[in-house]
Parts: sequence; structure tokens; C-alpha cells
Amino acid sequence: MAHNSWTHRLARAAIRPLLGTSVTPNQLTTARLVTGLLACAAFALGTRDGEIWGGIIWVLSAFLDRADGELARLGNMMSPQGHAYDYACDVACNGLVFFAIGIGLRDSPLGAWAILMGLVAGITVTAASLWSESLERQLASGRKAYEGAGGFDFDDILYAFGPVAWAGWLMPLLVGASLGGPVFAVLTWVRLRQARVVAS
Repeated sequence: MAHNSWTHRLARAAIRPLLGTSVTPNQLTTARLVTGLLACAAFALGTRDGEIWGGIIWVLSAFLDRADGELARLGNMMSPQGHAYDYACDVACNGLVFFAIGIGLRDSPLGAWAILMGLVAGITVTAASLWSESLERQLASGRKAYEGAGGFDFDDILYAFGPVAWAGWLMPLLVGASLGGPVFAVLTWVRLRQARVVAS
């Protein structure tokens, strides 16, 4: 799989000073998990300050998600266990953030529906992530389940959560995710089924 998006390049430059130090990829992954959970907690507050700080911490968490992999590659510290830990943290944070946003929007015009919408978005995005990982194992070497464009990977969209939160647009984000998440999950599942049929 290629790792040459703009965000990968930025992370690669940022972690170079860490090469040869005691900092490990798993430590960065743990920092990604902690910051991701802190961002979720901030979003769940449902306050303007929560949106601002949640967005800031979320962007940092997304950057750490790139940095841990780059440190592992450049420092020759890649391992199946490290990849599994990184992947589990990513799936957890990327699913929980929608549920947290839903909780934070409980007093919005969406009311209690916001929590349900966050749950739907979180579950379906998590399912799509798991199926995407399985799909990539079925595809030809180096291919991604969903390709990016313009030097950005498909999952770089997660960086946009920061500006969306700062602009106060979490409600339309949640509505879109609760509608698009199930569609994305079903599409990924269908593609995975087709890939397995071809491989059999």
C-alpha cells in the first residue's frame, strides 16, 4: 500500500527527529487513542468550547494516526502486533466520535434523535472500516478499498472534522453520517462479497 499522501509526507517530516530516540510507534498510537478519546469527550459536552477544543484535539489525534505508521516504517519497527494495535485504536476512535457528537447534540433541534443518529453512524462506519480491511486483503497487493485523489487518502476526510466543529456544523455532519454511513457499509460489504466470490 502506498503511503505518499500529503498527510503522510507531513507526518514523515515531523517524526524524523524521533528516529533513534526511545519513542516507539506504539507510544504514538497510544497518544492517538488518548487524544481521540479526549476529543470525543469534548464533543459529548455539547458546548461551544467543547466543539472548539474537540476539533483541535481531533486534528492532533488524526495526525498522530499518520505519525505512528511513519515512525514504524522509517525506523524499521513495523510488526503485526503494532499494526493490529494501531488499527484497533483507529476503528475505536473513528466509530466513537460519531456517538460522542450525537450525545453533544442532544439539546439541538435533533433532540434525542441525535444520540440514535450518532449510534447508527458509529456502528455503520465501524462495520465499513472492518469490511474495508478485509476487502484490502482480497484485492491485489497495494490496492486500497477506496482510493483517494489529489494527493489525499480517502480517510483524510477525518481531518475535516476539526474545521467542521470550529464552524459549528456538527449537526449537518451527523445527519450526513447517519444517512451515508449505512450506505457506505452496505456498499463495502457487497464489494467484499464479490471479491471473495472472485477469489474462490
